[in-house]
Amino acid sequence: MDLQFSDRTEFPFFYCTVPNDYPQFSGMIQLLNLFRWNWVGILTSNDESDQRGSEELKKEIIRSGSCVAFLEVIPLVLLLKDQQIARLGRIFDMIQKSLANVVIMYSTSSYLVRLICSNTYYKFNLAGKQWVLSTAVSSLNELKGWYISTCVIFNGSLGFAIPKGKILGFKDFLYNIYPSTFPDPFILQSLWIQAFFCELPYRPLRTGFPNCTGKEALSDLSVSEFDVDNFRFTYSLYLSVYAMAHALNNMLTVKPQLLEHRMEFLPWQLNQYIKEVRFTTPSGHEFLFDEKGEVSTRYDIINWVMPSDKTYTSINVGSFNPFAPKNQQLTVNQSAIFWNPHFKQTPCSVCSESCAPGYRKVFNKQKPICCFDCFPCAEGEYSNRTDAENCLKCPEDQWPNEKKVECITRLVEFLSYTDPLGAIFTSTAIAFSIVNALVLSIFIKYRDTPLVKANNQELSYILLVFLMLSFLCSLMFIGHPGNVTCLIQQVAFGIIFTIVVSSVLAKTIIVLIAFNATKPRSKLSKWVGSRVSSYLLFLCSSGEVVICIIWLLISPPFSEYDTQSEPGKMILQCNEGSTIAFYSMIGYIGFLAFLSFIVAFLARNLPDSFNEAQHITFSMLVFCSVWISFIPAYLSAKGKYMVAVEIFAILASSAGLLGCIFIPKCYIILLRPELNKRGHLIGKQHFN
Repeated sequence: MDLQFSDRTEFPFFYCTVPNDYPQFSGMIQLLNLFRWNWVGILTSNDESDQRGSEELKKEIIRSGSCVAFLEVIPLVLLLKDQQIARLGRIFDMIQKSLANVVIMYSTSSYLVRLICSNTYYKFNLAGKQWVLSTAVSSLNELKGWYISTCVIFNGSLGFAIPKGKILGFKDFLYNIYPSTFPDPFILQSLWIQAFFCELPYRPLRTGFPNCTGKEALSDLSVSEFDVDNFRFTYSLYLSVYAMAHALNNMLTVKPQLLEHRMEFLPWQLNQYIKEVRFTTPSGHEFLFDEKGEVSTRYDIINWVMPSDKTYTSINVGSFNPFAPKNQQLTVNQSAIFWNPHFKQTPCSVCSESCAPGYRKVFNKQKPICCFDCFPCAEGEYSNRTDAENCLKCPEDQWPNEKKVECITRLVEFLSYTDPLGAIFTSTAIAFSIVNALVLSIFIKYRDTPLVKANNQELSYILLVFLMLSFLCSLMFIGHPGNVTCLIQQVAFGIIFTIVVSSVLAKTIIVLIAFNATKPRSKLSKWVGSRVSSYLLFLCSSGEVVICIIWLLISPPFSEYDTQSEPGKMILQCNEGSTIAFYSMIGYIGFLAFLSFIVAFLARNLPDSFNEAQHITFSMLVFCSVWISFIPAYLSAKGKYMVAVEIFAILASSAGLLGCIFIPKCYIILLRPELNKRGHLIGKQHFN
């Protein structure tokens, strides 16, 4: 029914036993959603009512989230001009090439079906589309007509149809009518053409069919050829007459004086009684009009199938009840559907294939929302459903799996003892510690020799002890970093290294003092033999201790998980807390090292039996080179490699000090004992 008749302001006296198209639109949309058809076309006629309804259908489809690929209008004329035929050719060619495999034929009459299957249109092959037919098309037996019998376009199509109804006595009436005895045989002309493919001689329509013999009877036809038990639009017409009869009966019952005095009444007076009519149909359903003058009804979902005998058969495959709960309105037996042979299975009609989990939809503003591209989720994101518009971020402690469809626990990473890099550093630190201990034992064993005594024995012991501690403190950077470990490792490293460098600085200054004290009237002679080295060591180390105390009080180091540096991993590391304090600590050590290098460089040519100043100069050169390289390497490294860079710097600089200062002395003590004699020392000093 045309939508405009639902307007009670414009049509207050209009009543209809056929539902309007709004419920049908809802059913069509639910059918599209059921089969995931979101890219469909609409074909309608140039009838004003059809165009108005098709536009409303398009709006409803778009409002539901689906898209309309095209809405084409064709003229309802059988004799076309060349220009019109060319235009139709372009329309049908476009329909053929469209990605929309589902086409809705919307019309308030069945004439459009006959038009498409006529000889003029039949040359356009549209059999490769899945058709969805509106109520007016599906509710009639037009698909069984002679002009459709060879039209395979609609084979497998689905349609909405008003329910069938049984009219008592109508079957017997039809079985007993004959043109020869019927009052007006011309009324039977169309029925006989449709049923028997012959034409009655009464006012012939000149269809080209042969004349009927007069012996044809509807009782001779099978149910598939002519169903006289159930009717659709005929039953609706029957109900409208029945409703009018009930309304007239009610009015005359309420106002018997009209009948008694044969008084006339105005037609509008009947309106109130039609509005209130209520009765039970022969099939047992309650009949009444709603506030819009319409009846509540459901729809049958029928499947039009053309078996081998080239005759269309309708199969009821479901129903749509607009008054049922939302999720129970549409019922379809999908296994009972015979699809268009072109598809062989449930057709697919989409502009873009669905985005699989792990992908997201990216829309193009120039295209409908059903046309989109699928892009993989970004790093650290996932989607676990089809056609996701946005990917979701995983929790901090999780990461998407390879397909990005779920989050899995991140791999916790830190520089462990079982890690190859950690094992190498551990072995190296222990090896250097053993070497350092051996050197210390050599110095203790040969403590009474001139070489050990000549190089400030006390400072040498302190330097060797803290060098060994510096090797061992590197082990604190390996393993599971906890808050206590993070708190101790940097502070221990800073203080130990400060004492090491302070010891080297003190040794260098003592060399300068000892040399200059030998000059006549030198004021430095009073410092020789005093506790200058201890004071220097305490003073230089105190500065680092103050920095570390302030650091621990203001913003101490702590352990944290770094989830940004490496995808899929959660790096457990120590956060310095205060970057300024960390680099202040490193900077203070660097300042002492640079000062030691300058002092040693100035003292490199001083007369010295064992080249102490030269060894210190070279060791400080190695030390400074390592820590200057450390800063850019540390800043560019991430995760466990930051820790590895710091461990390498600790081991390399400590090994440089041990190797440059003490290994040459061990060489003399163990392999050249003749050089470790007082006579050689005095002789060399005399020569110098």
